[in-house]
Amino acid sequence: MPEIGEQIAALPLRFKKDDKVEILMVTSRDTGRWVMPKGWEMDGKKPWRAAEIEALEEAGALGYIGREAIGTYRYPKILDDGRIVPCLVRVYPMIVEKLKRRWKESGERKRRWFKPAQAAKRVVEADLAELLLTLDSAKPKKLPAVRELLKAS
Repeated sequence: MPEIGEQIAALPLRFKKDDKVEILMVTSRDTGRWVMPKGWEMDGKKPWRAAEIEALEEAGALGYIGREAIGTYRYPKILDDGRIVPCLVRVYPMIVEKLKRRWKESGERKRRWFKPAQAAKRVVEADLAELLLTLDSAKPKKLPAVRELLKAS
């Protein structure tokens, strides 16, 4: 049985005046493809807090992070030594309040807002694309994890 890696990701969101949602994505450092800010869990940190730190370091995004995952997706993580570890990523919604002009990985990544359908077309993970599309088809403010987050923000 292969080892499964567990990672966390932030799903940075903003709501436009017409209540349509947009998703902030970043480019990966190695291939330049569009991804969610994500990483490994951090010792001593709650998983959603680690996701919030990833959003700040990878996208320069500050805001309110949900304590409940909005969903999960899987992908093959290629390690520095070339080994591939299947990973399960828990995704935490985040309402972005502010974007920093300069952030830790600003020299290594680009960031951009996308409509959910545009974001879904840019990711390679089918289950992540499906998760992003739920934000387009459903009323995102009605999703329990997002609704709780909006109350807190």
